[in-house]
Amino acid sequence: MLTVVAPTGSAALLLCIALAFTGCGGSSPPPSENTKVAVLVTSTANDQISEFGIVFNSLTLTGQSGGTANLISAPINAEFLHVNGTTEPLLSSTAPQGVYTSATASIGSSAFTCYGIDPSNGDQDSATYAYEYTPASNVTVSLPSPLTIAGKNTVVLLNLQVSQSANFPMGDCLAGGLNYSITPAFTLTPVSSTSPTEFGLRGFVDVTTASDSSFTVTAAEGTVGLVVQPADQGAKGPVWQIATDADTVYQGIGGFSELGTGMSVDMDAVLQQGGSLLAKRIGVYNTDPTNLSMEIGPLGGYDTAISAFIGLPVEILGPLNIGPYPFNFGDTAFQISGQFSNLSSLPFPASFDVTNVVPGQNIYASTYSLVIEPAPTNIPAITVTLLPQTINGTVSAIGSEGGFTTYTITLAPYDIFPQFDVQTSLIQNSVITNPSTVVVYADSNTQMLNTVPLAVGSVVRFYGLVFNDNGTLRMDCAQVLDGVAE
Repeated sequence: MLTVVAPTGSAALLLCIALAFTGCGGSSPPPSENTKVAVLVTSTANDQISEFGIVFNSLTLTGQSGGTANLISAPINAEFLHVNGTTEPLLSSTAPQGVYTSATASIGSSAFTCYGIDPSNGDQDSATYAYEYTPASNVTVSLPSPLTIAGKNTVVLLNLQVSQSANFPMGDCLAGGLNYSITPAFTLTPVSSTSPTEFGLRGFVDVTTASDSSFTVTAAEGTVGLVVQPADQGAKGPVWQIATDADTVYQGIGGFSELGTGMSVDMDAVLQQGGSLLAKRIGVYNTDPTNLSMEIGPLGGYDTAISAFIGLPVEILGPLNIGPYPFNFGDTAFQISGQFSNLSSLPFPASFDVTNVVPGQNIYASTYSLVIEPAPTNIPAITVTLLPQTINGTVSAIGSEGGFTTYTITLAPYDIFPQFDVQTSLIQNSVITNPSTVVVYADSNTQMLNTVPLAVGSVVRFYGLVFNDNGTLRMDCAQVLDGVAE
């Protein structure tokens, strides 16, 4: 059941990343010179909220002398929970060089969603809280220190503090009713490191240019435009300029010549000077782009008796505004994102197929259907791909296994894994021995981005692929970050 709370007329990224940019510091040059500014987005969140969509109308910097620079020239839709602890390019703009001491953002639509189990019937439930327009007084953009725009290129990070931004009574998101508020709270900081960092980016190919093997991609973003009517439905997500080179790895296709308009891509890319991206890996899961639609989000539940599953969309793209609706997986190809290269070295079988899917795993689902099919037919899923996700939990044990450091994590009761383990209508029996526990595996390639030392009792965020190993949840971890209070 989907509960949408949007009363008519309501006025209603802490990741130490490395990028190939210079000129992020120094004194303020003459104001007549302009600098190209790349804006990245991230969020800091626990697992209580599953989606947080925002339509930005402006992002304005104010300088020491009172001059301003607006980095957003047209409405743009951004979803923040899929970048919890990771980062994604939002846009590239220009700003006069100088030192900026404050910032403001103008926001149109905003909405957040949580999932859980309805205690009255044991079925999954959701609640979406939305503003048609977000009052300026509700929005804060904090600069921990003055922001220097200088040189040819500057990179800034816009970080949504989710716990301060989504407000509902008594800590129960599902039972919030009309007693809620949306108060987006951001921090804006410079990114000054000079080593390349890869981003996991997903969207649809718009245009390919054979002469220089480049292309553009429209990002898959959130569903806020589907919830809030009607002003911001036309707001699109970021559009990325992608370059390739001889080292770009292709998965699912043989090379750039096979990349076509309308294909969905799962990419790792490095931010370049000027705001473009260099693709390090391009994965294609559907080579036929005709009428292709995709959704990305947690698996809500499944029923093998009727070959059906429900995906809970956080990011969507394509002609069919999907979900949450049941999919049919009778002829579905199950696969794992090529973002991770160490699966064969894990000390457990890292597999993902119809026999071991589990509610809560982050999946990409695709279909060519243009209509919503009623049960028991449902929408035919062409591919289902396991994607990385961020979990927030408390470390209960630290050990080692097969060359990996292991962290046993206890999840909060509101996390989707323990909540969706047993459902009345879709999944009949528990498939996980202890759905509140995840064993995380970190190796020498895992990025340790936490500033607080890891210890038993620490609250930590981990980013990686979550597998069901015969009833035990295990994560192949790519990044470790400071946690968020539960």
